[in-house]
Amino acid sequence: MNDRERASYVVAISGASGALYGLRLIRELLSGGFDVDMLITDAGLLILRQEAGLRLEEPGGIAAEVLEKLKADNFNAGAAGDAGPKGRLSYTLPDEMVSPLASGSSLRRAMIICPCSMGLLARVATGVSTNLIERAADCILKEGGRLVVVPRETPLSRIHLKNLLTLSEMGVTIVPAMPAFYQGPETIEDIINFVVGKVLDTLGVGNNLYKRWNGLETENNGR
Repeated sequence: MNDRERASYVVAISGASGALYGLRLIRELLSGGFDVDMLITDAGLLILRQEAGLRLEEPGGIAAEVLEKLKADNFNAGAAGDAGPKGRLSYTLPDEMVSPLASGSSLRRAMIICPCSMGLLARVATGVSTNLIERAADCILKEGGRLVVVPRETPLSRIHLKNLLTLSEMGVTIVPAMPAFYQGPETIEDIINFVVGKVLDTLGVGNNLYKRWNGLETENNGR
């Protein structure tokens, strides 16, 4: 395994609301010097257009358009001091089942689905592989890699909860898009940063995206 393969992550964006979580995650990984294989469902493209203002009209230009968006956005300092993307971003169509990502021999050992719709989550939990995203997740699981899912749905049905439990029992890390408020978020970006920071924590990727809990700040502290 070479250094570039060790430093690669697969990031999939599904059709659940919360595409900005996925974009922020990609930017942090790139800024940290990691390569990112980006996968987007058809519904995910629609959500990115709606929530991020991207056009995403030509498949061959999607990676470049996303990269320009990430460079243009005024993010706070993150894993790499906001020095800008250092890793490489690639995009593969979800129907490209001959992609290296569709094989366990690709040596990709970590994948994050952010955000993860309940439909995609159900198919991953039951081993259904109708597209490259589902197949890539299946490969990560069968090869003993790290799979992180960021579900963004509320309320949750009994079916949703059963599927989440199934994945958890497989060793999948579940990071719900549930922001905290102890740090006093002032912007949407602050809320996004908390969730993405928690995802990076599970991957062992250092970041300063959110304020760590350090006890209640009251006048009685220390007494």
